[in-house]
Amino acid sequence: MKTLKVITLGCSKNTVDTEHLLFQLRDAYTIVAEQDDGPVDVLLINTCGFIGDAKEQSIQVIFDAVRLRRSGAVGRLIVFGCLSQRYPHELAELIPEVDAWFGARDLDPLICELGCTPKPENGHRRYRYDGHHPYAFLKISEGCDRRCSYCAIPFIRGAHRSVPVETLVKEAESLAADGVRELVLIAQDTTFYGLDLYKKRALAELLRALSAVEGIEWIRIHYSYPADFPEDVLDEMASNPKVCRYMDIPLQHISDNVLNAMHRGVDGAWTRELIRKMRERVKGVVLRTTMIVGHPGEGVKEFRELLSFVKEARFERLGAFAYSEEEGTFAAEKLEDKTTPKTKKNRLDSLMDLQRGISLAYNQSRIGSEVKVLVDDFADGVLVCRSEFESPEVDGEILVRYDSAAFDNVEPYSLVGEFITVRITAADEYDLTAELV
Repeated sequence: MKTLKVITLGCSKNTVDTEHLLFQLRDAYTIVAEQDDGPVDVLLINTCGFIGDAKEQSIQVIFDAVRLRRSGAVGRLIVFGCLSQRYPHELAELIPEVDAWFGARDLDPLICELGCTPKPENGHRRYRYDGHHPYAFLKISEGCDRRCSYCAIPFIRGAHRSVPVETLVKEAESLAADGVRELVLIAQDTTFYGLDLYKKRALAELLRALSAVEGIEWIRIHYSYPADFPEDVLDEMASNPKVCRYMDIPLQHISDNVLNAMHRGVDGAWTRELIRKMRERVKGVVLRTTMIVGHPGEGVKEFRELLSFVKEARFERLGAFAYSEEEGTFAAEKLEDKTTPKTKKNRLDSLMDLQRGISLAYNQSRIGSEVKVLVDDFADGVLVCRSEFESPEVDGEILVRYDSAAFDNVEPYSLVGEFITVRITAADEYDLTAELV
């Protein structure tokens, strides 16, 4: 069979798309690992088009692939995903060496282009091409009906469309049979789940359905929008042992002026009350959030308010980035970006310096505690683990030095995908060190 390789860029949602695509192609092609540098008959590039840096990376990878094609190391070159969804005609003119372009919503036409017939009955199946981690991302919906002023996702990914519960349960069962122990629920907005299909927010019902899948021990929620947050999710998190006491909720800011300019649909008081409810109703919950600095409407006063809020809320996990204009968005077309790049960088540095201290204090507070962890990997004599309070690929890790005597001579690689109990012995601002209990 012909060889085929996919390079996947961008977020975990793109990874899920690639895995669905490859399952449909697996009988017609020999699938080559992404890190394999050998020649291939077909090279696919799944692109990201969300922000400037991601777009630049995608274009650079395409140019690199064109050079490989000219050298004879690549046969056909096909590009799909968010970038080509957003700029189909411009890219075709800029890089004519690409054989075909498909958007993020064009998986079935891409499958046909590659000589296969899409099989809807296999829509829940995935080919896990980048290693058999004991966790997997589960995309519960596509698209977004929100209209945040800075975000291009709605016109890249389209309107919100939930995946039916029964389909997601089948996908979870397939992943569990492949050794997955943890599901990370993702979407553009997970709290919007179900509104289109069931005329109500149905994330809590989905959590209960997925909890019944044999082999799945942890379910983690990412990308939860704060407006109209479904509070029955907190009840499920507090009472269901399979739902991690962990919430990823991108807040973006706290200032009323900035939130209004962002079209977030909430104000600072709503945000503070929601965080209070989460802390109160889910004891020990770990909160991850994202902030944007330098958005139009943010002056010195608004930025100081943001710093004060972060000090007050003490998020265990926080990421941030500086605002940049995205063409086609409301902010780019209607709001004036008055903040200089230098000021944005200084604000970003100040915010992250503050967060580093908060993260370090939180991690150090865990020294001496005993926690259940999932073993993700074994490398260089160390078991790489996480507790329910660390999400894969974005948070720190719990590192346990493998000692054959302590583990009764159990082969270390056989521990990957298993749960063990460890005691935290040391911590820095990102990772923790632990020993087997």
